[in-house]
Amino acid sequence: MTEKSKYVRFDWAIKRILRDKANKEVLEGLITVLLGDPIKITEILESEGNQDAREDKTNRVDVKAKTSAGELIIVEVQLTKERDFFQRILFGTAKNITDQIGIGMDYAVIKKIYSINILYFDFGRGDDYAYHGMTTFTGMTKKDSVLSYKSANEECYIAKSTRRVTFPDEVFPEYFLLIVDKFNEVARTPIEEWMRYLKDAVISDDTTAPGLQAAREKLAYMSMTEKERRAYTDYMVSVHAARDAWETSIDEAQAKGHAAGLEEGHAAGLVEGHAQANINNARRMKQRGFSVEDISDITGLTPEEIGQL
Repeated sequence: MTEKSKYVRFDWAIKRILRDKANKEVLEGLITVLLGDPIKITEILESEGNQDAREDKTNRVDVKAKTSAGELIIVEVQLTKERDFFQRILFGTAKNITDQIGIGMDYAVIKKIYSINILYFDFGRGDDYAYHGMTTFTGMTKKDSVLSYKSANEECYIAKSTRRVTFPDEVFPEYFLLIVDKFNEVARTPIEEWMRYLKDAVISDDTTAPGLQAAREKLAYMSMTEKERRAYTDYMVSVHAARDAWETSIDEAQAKGHAAGLEEGHAAGLVEGHAQANINNARRMKQRGFSVEDISDITGLTPEEIGQL
């Protein structure tokens, strides 16, 4: 890959470039590929990811957008493992649901939420690199999906305020997990082309995948200033260093736990090793002149904790 065809990785872009509505075509393309229908973003909303209080539990959303249908899209990048990951993404969707409705308002105002999670670590026991999940209702005795309606004439819930048919799949959240490290395919389909870009920052010159043509124009490495390129290079070095430190700490913690022969010791070792790895990485990044925001993004430490190093 030449410097001319080099593109910045998505986790960098989403924090510094893709929050701008002028670059929404890139996000529209990714969402279109995942949902299977053309998606138009009308707004890039103020999200928790832009708040100053880094320690706030709501501060996890990288980009939040609204579609032309009023639906909400949450796009989030996760660089390192987190034990309570499923609880966290559930909290994120639940909070955005409750934020839509005020006291006395009709429930019909609630719009569907899509939670797109891009994971830069090995996740779970499955063999796939892309997973999709949503709420379904299955008969406990006959195993039928009674709420999967085929026509508007069948029994279903009707929103009081609009008197229109509302199907479960129109309102319940949907979740996408894109496990970047598990992608090892030849990029032939749009989702494969997107996974290749997410993993290796590579985009084919002849790509027709939605969003990636816009990405070639907006996320080109050589279009950045020299200062931006240095910051990007430093960021990637720190990301790899943080991941190596995390994996090393896990290995050491597992060895410690097994040697003690106690599950409690194993769990404590994991927590201790992870915390120490984050502190060590933050200290090195601080010495190299990284901003507090970048250090916090990568390590998860609060500005106050970083200031004490």
